[in-house]
Amino acid sequence: MKLQRSKIKRILPKFGYLAIILILGGFFLKTFLWEQDYLLNKNGEVRATNVVGTEVEAQEVDETEPTPEEVADFTVPASNPRYITIPSLGNVWGRQVISVGLTRSGALDTPTNIFQAGWYDQSAKPGSGGAIVIDGHNGGPNVIGIFKHLPNAKIGEKVIIERGDGAIFTYTIVKNDTIPLDKSDDYMREIFKKIDGKETVTVITCTGEWSQTRQTYLARQYLRATLDQIEIDENTPITEEPKIDNSESTEIEATLSPEE
Repeated sequence: MKLQRSKIKRILPKFGYLAIILILGGFFLKTFLWEQDYLLNKNGEVRATNVVGTEVEAQEVDETEPTPEEVADFTVPASNPRYITIPSLGNVWGRQVISVGLTRSGALDTPTNIFQAGWYDQSAKPGSGGAIVIDGHNGGPNVIGIFKHLPNAKIGEKVIIERGDGAIFTYTIVKNDTIPLDKSDDYMREIFKKIDGKETVTVITCTGEWSQTRQTYLARQYLRATLDQIEIDENTPITEEPKIDNSESTEIEATLSPEE
């Protein structure tokens, strides 16, 4: 009897260790599956292969900086944004702006090149009096991107957009918010609303810590600026008369996920 009890005493700790291992294993498996589901249902940027949105789509980013000649020769339709400049951020000076739409999952797309900005083609155009949406990468696997330093921009600083016809629109920054990833979808509703009835441009990028598990940055940066100056050269052909619309109406009602 004593021998049997001795065996039980030796066996019990082993079962205890096994139970602990199984419990921990179940916990980590549940956490892993939750994170995978989170990634598939939230927006985020997968570094080097990423597309940010409600589903992960493979996208190879281009880290080749356009040459001065390529930038100078870049053209867009007359009423579209052509270049963007944020003077206080040294690396955002006369950067090309290309048109982007939505990904297959309905998320806001981004340019492939990390040095280019993307203008959402269903948002307003400069001079229309509406809400303009622009996004871009904060970097690739080896090189910082166009909006890496966007969080450093301060209230009162300027955002300058040049249109395809040469008209220049200067906006004053009124907000620059860092929004946690789990609240980003809700914040997206705000970007299609003007501020104080003025034409408004919103610039979006990824920021915050990089989550290796989720393969995404854990925050989004939303810089918002309102129009205060329009410059039109005498030789600039005007295809769409610039105006400042003071109505409070929303330009577009949509819920999108930013893809950087």
